[in-house]
Amino acid sequence: MAPHLDAARKLFWILMKSLLRFTFMFVNNCVAIPSYCLYLIVLQPLRVLDAHTFWYIEGVMFRWLLAMVASWGWCAGYTVTEWGDDVGPMTEEEAMVIVNHQATGDVCTLMMCLQDKGTVVRKMMWLMDHVFKYTNFGVVSLIHGDFFIRQGKAYREKQLIYLKDHLDKYYYSRDRKWIVLFPEGGFLRKRRETSQSFAKKNDLPYLTHVTLPRLGATQIILKTLGPQQENGILGTEGSPPVQSNKAKGLQWVIDMTIAYPNARPMDIQTWIFGYRDPTVTHVHYRTYPIKDVPLESEALADWLYQRFVEKEELLAHFYKTGAFPPPDGQKEMLSRNITFENSWLLLVQTFAFASGYMWYSILHHIYCWFF
Repeated sequence: MAPHLDAARKLFWILMKSLLRFTFMFVNNCVAIPSYCLYLIVLQPLRVLDAHTFWYIEGVMFRWLLAMVASWGWCAGYTVTEWGDDVGPMTEEEAMVIVNHQATGDVCTLMMCLQDKGTVVRKMMWLMDHVFKYTNFGVVSLIHGDFFIRQGKAYREKQLIYLKDHLDKYYYSRDRKWIVLFPEGGFLRKRRETSQSFAKKNDLPYLTHVTLPRLGATQIILKTLGPQQENGILGTEGSPPVQSNKAKGLQWVIDMTIAYPNARPMDIQTWIFGYRDPTVTHVHYRTYPIKDVPLESEALADWLYQRFVEKEELLAHFYKTGAFPPPDGQKEMLSRNITFENSWLLLVQTFAFASGYMWYSILHHIYCWFF
């Protein structure tokens, strides 16, 4: 009887904890996101007078919102360990970040990873599926200038035109540094069968832990943001005249590989309800100078496919050993754990709830004046 009682108590505790977490996060969103929007509405005159300062303030608040999401995982014991190349020196340079995509929790993992990457977290642009536009965070991403892309052959050509226009309009004007995309174009579980079928028909790599990436968005980003040399290789010299009044352009491609223990991806529901035991998600970085990236379609496709073949090998090794393989000539790869100061997270949450109370009081007084 005792084991059954213990199991019932454990289940009851999990349900209560999940309910309390959901309630807190619902209220958290209800105070933080409207406050973010209202602050920016009030600051619209500053946007006209000094756009740089306006987007600096917006970026700071955007970082705090991402920290708020990271805190949900942190307090549930969901942490991240980083492996591979050190991307710290690249945080003040422009880079395209390509990431494998397994579940909705990948975005939460990135939000946690980026918190200690200097100014990048407030100067980044996300490319994500259009369905995210309709989530609680959608309005924030719209204001921040992220791009929502529709999947499917019927939309592909128009979406690439829209993406180029979006980059021309917002990337440099808002002083963006890193642009993050998921080249696979969907979650692993949804695209794996289609990807493997396509690979068989076209004599391409047969992948299990990732899927074959799509070329379109990657090529548009490189052509629009990366300086081009005459030989079709991107580089830091020989930029076309149209970019002469802009920043240097993309300097790096940062290849991020996300691995979950036992190949069990975490979704956003897990982050919200916290019903999974404390889990360490592992992220591997590999960096490439932009001058090493080809721009011509066929060469770029081969280069991008090779990156995902490497991801496949990395993930296969991780799922077998629990660690990523060391670089050639080394016996083991060093890793580091991402940590957060609880006082910092508490400060962010305090500001969110204080702002929510302030805006509620202001709007309540305005309502009473008129009614």
